[in-house]
Amino acid sequence: MKTNDSFLFEDSYKLTAEQIEGYRNDGHVLLRSVATPQEIGIYELMIASEVMRLNYHNKPLEERDTYGKAFIQIGNLWKHNEDIARFVLGRRFAKIAADLMGVGGVRIYHDQALFKEPGGGHTPWHQDQIYWPLDTDKTITMWMPLVPISEEVGSMTFASGSHHSGYVSKTVISDESHRTLKEYVESKGLTQISYGAMQAGDATFHAGWTLHNAPGNPTDTMREVMTVIYYADGTLVAEPDSNARKNDLKAFLPGCEPGGLAVSPLNPLVYSRT
Repeated sequence: MKTNDSFLFEDSYKLTAEQIEGYRNDGHVLLRSVATPQEIGIYELMIASEVMRLNYHNKPLEERDTYGKAFIQIGNLWKHNEDIARFVLGRRFAKIAADLMGVGGVRIYHDQALFKEPGGGHTPWHQDQIYWPLDTDKTITMWMPLVPISEEVGSMTFASGSHHSGYVSKTVISDESHRTLKEYVESKGLTQISYGAMQAGDATFHAGWTLHNAPGNPTDTMREVMTVIYYADGTLVAEPDSNARKNDLKAFLPGCEPGGLAVSPLNPLVYSRT
């Protein structure tokens, strides 16, 4: 399916002062109708088809580890499909990211489709940015369902204010991260927020250091979510301090070196106020 609707995602989404303040205080925010039904109607089919084509899982759910049960995860779809690139590189989404973080411009780190299969497992507590060799706290992820998700599947659950603590643990997404970070959240008395049911085209935005998890999928339908990760233009590459960050440096910042600008052909500037 092809689209020549180049106007899609080029207009702006008006944020309120309360939404911006809430994001900066809590490290997460829910925004309704970030994409229109028309846009979702076009891109859900494209993205779902590409995810199924690139799906690498060859074992049934019950034979996978915790991470494998959590979702089908396909990254950089924008490099596989020029039409999906219209979605991922959309100015509307990028401007929201820049406005929430209060920066002059943003680049793409990468996109990820996260499809939680019927009967799929929970996503353990974690911080996204333990994987990213980026020397900044100005990072943000847009998490957008492509289909309606019910209360029982719900949005992610966020630990409000946890982003202010920065790097809490290097533990990658696993049973161990779920146990230790759950204990951390509870010991700090952090408020846990889930936004519940969401419509296709709604979106949450959360900071790279915000602790979060997601429930399993007890329904008989796929939970289809598309995510895009942004960081502030001008960000430098951090010295990788873990294998996870070394791997990400090679995969998502090819040719970049620690101390240099985080700019590669995979990291286009998608919004600038100037």
